[in-house]
Amino acid sequence: MSEMYDASESPRMTRAVQVLLGLNIGIYFLQLTLFGSDGVYSALALDPAKFPAAWWTVVTYMFVHAWLAHLAFNMFTLWMFGPRLEQEWGTRAFVQFYLWCGIGGAIAHLTLAQHTAVIGASGAISGVLVAYALRWPDEEVYLFGVIPMRSRWLVAALLAMNIIFALSPSSRIDWTAHVGGMAFGWIFLKLYTVGGINRVRGWVSAVPEDSEDMPRAVPRNRSPMRDRGASGSTDEVVQQSNAIVLRESKPLQHVPRKETPKEYAARVNRVLDKISQHGIDSLTRDERRLLEEMSRRLRDQ
Repeated sequence: MSEMYDASESPRMTRAVQVLLGLNIGIYFLQLTLFGSDGVYSALALDPAKFPAAWWTVVTYMFVHAWLAHLAFNMFTLWMFGPRLEQEWGTRAFVQFYLWCGIGGAIAHLTLAQHTAVIGASGAISGVLVAYALRWPDEEVYLFGVIPMRSRWLVAALLAMNIIFALSPSSRIDWTAHVGGMAFGWIFLKLYTVGGINRVRGWVSAVPEDSEDMPRAVPRNRSPMRDRGASGSTDEVVQQSNAIVLRESKPLQHVPRKETPKEYAARVNRVLDKISQHGIDSLTRDERRLLEEMSRRLRDQ
């Protein structure tokens, strides 16, 4: 995976990215110390000759790396681009996406390169880059830490590089896992609820700051003293005061206050945050009804 650097300030380290970095670095440390590279490759690398008997390798291969530069480039890219996506989606959705892209790279390798084993997180990382470019397409990033370009063109350049790798018989870069991770990442973003949540957030965030539906004590453009004479009689003032006392002395009936658009948007956002963090199964019956109501509103627009 090529080295890239984002010129903008990167967000703080997130939980899933931290765990993924630790797993990859930890396994590489075990390769160098306790088990050796051959032992780790034999147990964790994705080898078409051993599949499907070694079915677990469609996941484990993405945590093994051949050499230090291979590990460093992949982890640097994950560190630069992963936290912002995890903050945007939530930890659970980000982990699902990462593993999905890695498995997509494995499927592409098993389909297109049936005679060689593969290791490395490049398939999953390629999917992360696709997601980043789709979410922030015009953000400036750096290829090889030197060449500035927008993130959308960065992904296009990486895709072109992998096509070159595919046409070069002597290349040791596994282009199949890269392209598979990109393709599965794109499919995930089109099918999974992350895209739906972002669309809903955009809809509920469009509530005007000063809506006509907001309750007002005094009507707009009207003074509470308007149309009143400057010198009203004392009797008139007393009569108005007595009328107010009589109204307030009557039993009050509870009238539910109408929810404002801003309050409704805040309530929907809380439900969407809960889905991102804990999944849709964590919703209560009332929260599910809120989503159904919101869905009807979106269809009616």
